[in-house]
Amino acid sequence: MGVDLGGPHFDAELEELGLLAQTAGLEPVARVTCKRKAPDAALFVGSGKADEIRFLAEQHGAAEVLFDQALSPAQQRNLERHLGLPVNDRTLLILEIFAQRARSFEGKLQVELARLQYISTRLVRRWSHLERQRGGIGTRGGPGETQIELDRRMINDAIKRTKERLVKVKRQRHTQRRQRERRDTFNISLVGYTNAGKSTLFNALVKARAYAADQLFATLDTTTRQLYLGEAGRSVSLSDTVGFIRDLPHGLIDAFQATLQEAADADLLLHVVDAANPDHPEQLQEVLRVLAEIGADHVPQLLVFNKLDALEATARPLQLTDTFGLGGEQVTRVFLSSRTGEGLPLLRQELASRALAASMAGLPGQNESDAMQESVLPSA
Repeated sequence: MGVDLGGPHFDAELEELGLLAQTAGLEPVARVTCKRKAPDAALFVGSGKADEIRFLAEQHGAAEVLFDQALSPAQQRNLERHLGLPVNDRTLLILEIFAQRARSFEGKLQVELARLQYISTRLVRRWSHLERQRGGIGTRGGPGETQIELDRRMINDAIKRTKERLVKVKRQRHTQRRQRERRDTFNISLVGYTNAGKSTLFNALVKARAYAADQLFATLDTTTRQLYLGEAGRSVSLSDTVGFIRDLPHGLIDAFQATLQEAADADLLLHVVDAANPDHPEQLQEVLRVLAEIGADHVPQLLVFNKLDALEATARPLQLTDTFGLGGEQVTRVFLSSRTGEGLPLLRQELASRALAASMAGLPGQNESDAMQESVLPSA
């Protein structure tokens, strides 16, 4: 279910929501859209459209209703009562996918924190068991804590414990980054919209076996490998990070701060774009917005327009390298196909020139032994 509220990025076909549902293991059976000036306070869509959704759900035998927008706890409760089915929004769907895909200890902690923060707002009059409990010693006494208060306290305690464990993980990541800085490593992070082909490009560059699939959020955990650039005669550090998406829940951005910090601390961002996706201009702008939110908008970028093999012959570029206007600046753009390898040599050459330029400027990437030798040479 999608509601057009006059925003700039309304998905009239609900394609992305359908892909998210399939990624979570669900099968879309019907899609409904409507236009409103503002959400209905009680049902988000109004009673007439809610009746239409209930009829469609019964007709298709649907077991769940998904909304492309974020629902308030009251709207979610009212819709479930009206439709007689579980109702979830885009935020919970993304959280469920992250919970399914997280593999590392850090990733599981981050998803658990975001999930707990989401649930904590869904306690108000949601379940019938939240009646008042009796307190006092024995069977007599005044009213004690309500069940909702107990649930809220337990969730807040769990949030506190999870945050404390994440602080330790952040400290470990900070130590690892400081070690890389002491080794004067040139750090490159892959960023981009989900399913743009970052993991496939990562595997093609470093010959790794990171999980890559044609689905949303195939990668959640950050993977870092050394990439040897023969043109520069040295190695650089390459990190594959989680993909971004429109309306990425703020709780996830906060929870994944330790992971996303890899992008903010990088010396260069490889911004991967799905050139074959007709919505790639909007996806590119969404990535820029998230980068600004995590404080990584100051890091130099190199645009990589991926999936060249999926472009029609008439849409293929005349040359594989050019410049592109990004954030008021002209940045280098490379067209390539991570799957076939076309354009990869040009990308490696560009990365090598960036690493060499950083070394010449005295930025991260200069060999420590070279620096020591220079320091002991007599002055002219």
